[in-house]
Amino acid sequence: PPASYYGGYACFWWALSLIGLTTAIIGDLASIFGCLCNLKDEVTAITIVALGTSLPDTFASMLAIKADDTADNAIGNVTGSNSVNVFLGLGIPWSMAAIYWSSMAGDMPAVWHDLYKPIGEGGQGLVKESIYLQYKETGAFVYPANNLGFSLVVFCILTIVAFLLLFLRRKFLGAEFGGGKILNRISAVAFISLWCTYVMVYSLQVYGYYDNPFAS
Repeated sequence: PPASYYGGYACFWWALSLIGLTTAIIGDLASIFGCLCNLKDEVTAITIVALGTSLPDTFASMLAIKADDTADNAIGNVTGSNSVNVFLGLGIPWSMAAIYWSSMAGDMPAVWHDLYKPIGEGGQGLVKESIYLQYKETGAFVYPANNLGFSLVVFCILTIVAFLLLFLRRKFLGAEFGGGKILNRISAVAFISLWCTYVMVYSLQVYGYYDNPFAS
């Protein structure tokens, strides 16, 4: 709908709905593509899915850089978008699932027991037996982390490096973005290399080339 309808709310909610639908389709297609290419879900998530859902932010930041006098909106768009993904995209469904399963305390349906079957039972388990025994009466939304700790540590280290590069650009060039062609290309290669490093390091760990130092 045109932005003039209902103060822009119709356009906003319609666009938000289409973004959600597109994201769901991209996620399903990425999972299928990963299966066809024999990629693990963790690798598919940080490559195909991440690219598909983050490209709109990339173009939005690019437009913000061209339209504004400062880099605030461009960087703020990236950090704000990821804040929504983490705090709302994970927090809301996690809270809903936790409330749903906790409300069934004392009368857990068979689907919960099937879903959180102990590892090794029937060859298909999700949680350790101790976790299953702890929550089988009270109910809970339990989703154990596998490589999450390692992924977050690598991501945080590379994020610090990225912000350090921005700080150095500010200190020596006077701006986070911009500059001559050579400096721009060097900066672009540096940031792309950080993403490639993250994908490579995490993927090698997922495929077992070295152990996860944060595994419990």
